[in-house]
Amino acid sequence: MNGLPTLGEATKVWFKIGCLSFGGPAGQIALMHREVVDDRNWVSDRRFLHALNFCTLLPGPEAMQLATYLGWLMHGTVGGVIAGLLFVIPGALVMLALSLIYALLGSVPVVGAIFYGLKAAVLVLVVEALLRIGRGALKGRIAWGLAAAAFVAIFLFAVPFPVVVLAGGLAGFLAPGYFAVGGQGKAKDGPPALLDAVMDADPGRSARLARGAYAAGWLAMLLWLAPVAALLAVGGVFADIAWFFSKMAVVTFGGAYAVLAYVAQDAVDGYHWLSAPEMLSGLGLAETTPGPLILVLQFVGFLAGFRAGGSLTGVAGGIAGSGLTLWVTFVPCFAFVFLGAPVVEKLRDNRALSGALAGVTACVVGVIANLALWFGLHVLFATTTPVRSFGLAFDAPVLTSLDPWALLLAVIAGLALFRFRLGVLPTLGICSAASLMLHFVVRAV
Repeated sequence: MNGLPTLGEATKVWFKIGCLSFGGPAGQIALMHREVVDDRNWVSDRRFLHALNFCTLLPGPEAMQLATYLGWLMHGTVGGVIAGLLFVIPGALVMLALSLIYALLGSVPVVGAIFYGLKAAVLVLVVEALLRIGRGALKGRIAWGLAAAAFVAIFLFAVPFPVVVLAGGLAGFLAPGYFAVGGQGKAKDGPPALLDAVMDADPGRSARLARGAYAAGWLAMLLWLAPVAALLAVGGVFADIAWFFSKMAVVTFGGAYAVLAYVAQDAVDGYHWLSAPEMLSGLGLAETTPGPLILVLQFVGFLAGFRAGGSLTGVAGGIAGSGLTLWVTFVPCFAFVFLGAPVVEKLRDNRALSGALAGVTACVVGVIANLALWFGLHVLFATTTPVRSFGLAFDAPVLTSLDPWALLLAVIAGLALFRFRLGVLPTLGICSAASLMLHFVVRAV
């Protein structure tokens, strides 16, 4: 195809990426960059980073949307759909199996001990993600200040996440010089990337791709909203699932880390589908699977369906809730990419757009800091007390409720991740094993 890999060749690579994309968005993006930029020279570094900046601005998992964007550039809408699906399906199947095991066996003491260790490890993983993303995203004092302001606004004053993100994007748009991230970069040395060579040789290619993308984008919107409308007309738990996760699909800027506190507030305190510790266990499960961390929402949907009343409950209800959550979470992602990517391709050198993207990224760092603190409160302390005065709205820990065993496991996770650099999966495995050993020791005593 004019020097590009065939659709079959690309499909094999997208499947490989989907199966190996552990470690959250940073690891997934790094893997994708190595596969399509460094190893195969399909896409230039400049074009890759421009697409990534756009996908970071979108609600939803940026790595999955980046795969969709690049698949579209190489092989049109079919290529985009294949790349996006293969990024999600392997992890979704694993998460479904883990959700089923958790729902059926999670109350067994041994299984509970394993997930207890997972929760402590996840706390450290979130902190590590905060440090990693902050180092890469924040360039200059203004960006650091915006990240700090985002943290204060969300944690101390409960300012809605979309408001914070939009404010950051506006700041970057109005003053792009203060938020330069170097994201446009230079093309890699050596021969031009295959996609860039094809686009340069065929100036009309973008316009042809755009027509198919717009049609696919509006079709995805229909496939997303029509089932939601039908379920809302019927009502019940599955209507709540469809409506709630559809709302999440349009506000989940920054991926799972950035939105988890928002999800937990409604799913735990509003709908009572699961508890806060179970929410942490869900993120621990998502950390063990390939694919986007936003698959934690699939876990929430599974438990909501599993515990639903009526004729569809138990395992069947869990599978239905899981499938519905996946549908309303990821179908909108295709709509956002296919409707937005053609426009962004025309604005690759627009300075104001680059500044807006960098401003949003700075705010996302502040949101992740808020999530790290939220995790710390729920993992290390058994009790928190709400503070609601002088405009403040946050939960403070009750210091006497500190869980020493959770603290010990978090320290072990910190040593494994930071001191010995063992990676995500080994860290989770070590903490689960340590928690299991602790369980038997305490029982013996």
